[in-house]
Amino acid sequence: QVQLVESGGGLVQAGGSPRLSCTASENAFSAHKYGWHRQAPGQQREWVANIWSDGTTMYADSVKGRFTISRDNARKTVYLQMNSLKPEDTAVYYCRRYGVSDAWGQGTQVTVSL
Repeated sequence: QVQLVESGGGLVQAGGSPRLSCTASENAFSAHKYGWHRQAPGQQREWVANIWSDGTTMYADSVKGRFTISRDNARKTVYLQMNSLKPEDTAVYYCRRYGVSDAWGQGTQVTVSL
């Protein structure tokens, strides 16, 4: 069972640019599609971005142009660079590994203050 460990969240001022990291425990990291999702208080979890094994990326409209997903296969790590943060970006951010059986990280809280 692959384990995903996220880091990089915290309290950030509006306009800030934190970077989230998600490190996977599996050796087949490079073969898998990964993504980031988020869940705001009282809201359903929503998809944020995906990155395929060939590096292709896709973003939700709400973050397009502000967030960048990337991966470092040697480090078995997926990143989410978040720029121009807004208060509405406040949420718990989850890393997801797509597969026959999806894997999720424990989540990392990002709180954006004015």
